[in-house]
Amino acid sequence: MTVVPVYNIVLVPDANMYLRTETYQNMTGKSPKIGERVMMIALRERKTRDQFAEDSFYPIGVTGEVIEHSPENGFLVIHTGERRNLDQVTVYSDHSIELGVSRREAIDDLDPELEKEHLMKLKQEMIRAAAGQPWESGIRTYLAQINSMNEAIAMMSPWIMEGAKERYELLAADSNRERMELAEKIAYQNVEMNRINTEAKNAQEEDYQKLYREQAIKKQIDYLQKELDQMHPDSVSDLRRLELAIDRSGMQGDAQKEAKKVLNRLKQEGQNSQESGMLYDYLDFVTSLSWKREKAADIDLNKARRILDEDHYGLKKVKERIIQQIAVMNLKKQQAGSILLFVGAPGTGKTSIGKSIARALDREYVRVSLGGVRDEADIRGHRRTYLGAMPGRIMDGISKSGVSNPVMVLDEIDKLGQSYNGDPASALLEVLDPEQNNTFTDHYMNVPYDLSDVFFICTANSLDTIPGPLLNRMEVISFQGYTPIEKYAIAREHLFAKSLDKVGLSCDQISISDDAIHALIEDYTREGASAVSRSIWIPYAGRRRSGIWRSRISWLR
Repeated sequence: MTVVPVYNIVLVPDANMYLRTETYQNMTGKSPKIGERVMMIALRERKTRDQFAEDSFYPIGVTGEVIEHSPENGFLVIHTGERRNLDQVTVYSDHSIELGVSRREAIDDLDPELEKEHLMKLKQEMIRAAAGQPWESGIRTYLAQINSMNEAIAMMSPWIMEGAKERYELLAADSNRERMELAEKIAYQNVEMNRINTEAKNAQEEDYQKLYREQAIKKQIDYLQKELDQMHPDSVSDLRRLELAIDRSGMQGDAQKEAKKVLNRLKQEGQNSQESGMLYDYLDFVTSLSWKREKAADIDLNKARRILDEDHYGLKKVKERIIQQIAVMNLKKQQAGSILLFVGAPGTGKTSIGKSIARALDREYVRVSLGGVRDEADIRGHRRTYLGAMPGRIMDGISKSGVSNPVMVLDEIDKLGQSYNGDPASALLEVLDPEQNNTFTDHYMNVPYDLSDVFFICTANSLDTIPGPLLNRMEVISFQGYTPIEKYAIAREHLFAKSLDKVGLSCDQISISDDAIHALIEDYTREGASAVSRSIWIPYAGRRRSGIWRSRISWLR
């Protein structure tokens, strides 16, 4: 007799069990034959043939015989007989199984008429559950061939939800009436569950159909609206323009959700409401920002060094540190390195070198003056609940630059103040921290914005008034005062031509002697070069206004 272990299949006596040919071969190691006598036993857990052990099976099995086999369809039918106790189980090294069994008596306490009545009710319930389904005709055919509750539960075996233990309880029940009640309970539960699943699936399909229809209508509306916009570009409404700007801006996640929420609110309240101006200004601002991450470009270090040398004389150590940072950025293809803090006397080139860095990186340049700022809202922005609310200076600078990766110079950071409106220096801690500024949230915007690609440069005249935590986030680079020789070179190579340009003159019309430049440096300037520039162009301006200059003038001390 062939032993056929099965898992998660209902085993009951006197019923037709449907089994895959592949399953039979995997569990027995041979192909089925019609008329072959078998002993079907239930596995406690899902196992393969090479994992069988003596304790892998439940202690009751059922005899059977292969009555049908359809190799082309891959199925066979085993008609079960009587139950057997598994008194001894032996698993050999070739994975074959030998059983010592004894007959297990059943309690015949079930009235055939009662079983027939219950079976009829179950069939009717199953037919009602199958009504309108594609498989309704197949269910009716199967049910016409069923003559007992055991056959009914065996037919439902592939689709019922109960586990191996609950299925085995049907085989272990000695009372025929108890087995029928268990089978009836499982059958009704699964019929009801199938009905609920069908209803849920139908409802879901209806929802999908509504959603697909809604999406199709929206696409049609969008298409028609685009056609109208192309035909009449001058008549596009402000709301439509804002809607298109949101779609084109590249916003993602919370930003897009907030923008569309405000847009819907503006549509509902209308342009004549009291808050329409505030809502419009908000959408106009957030859509003016660049939300798309700029692609990292290759940086020519030789070109960067040449630009720095063209715009600024001297400052060898400063330029070397800047080139190092640019080299790291070029290597990592992203913003990297420290936040640079340029410290030095007025006129030493701290602010202007920021423009040169922007030109060397081929980026936009924006300057944010922080001198005298005493309100935290100047950095983080005002909440939109306030009348006249505006974004902070950081986001305003990003908006003016038009890109997400400008070179931003925070000028005069040492002159930040404090008041009852908060500490702006503390608000800058998040802006200048590379670990936090990728989710900087301006109070006016109320959504995070990524500042991690911004090249921040700070300038100061002194370190004494900068708070320690803020100073700790920056690398201090000192700008020393220029020597007279350096001032002479700066005046001759850079400032002379710029000063003439300010008063509308050219080098062909005016010349200046070396003695005059040395006199200006010694008598009218200190550390920086700003005073040298003023000393050169102010006399020219005065002479041109008075009209006492010839086609070529040599101005001596």
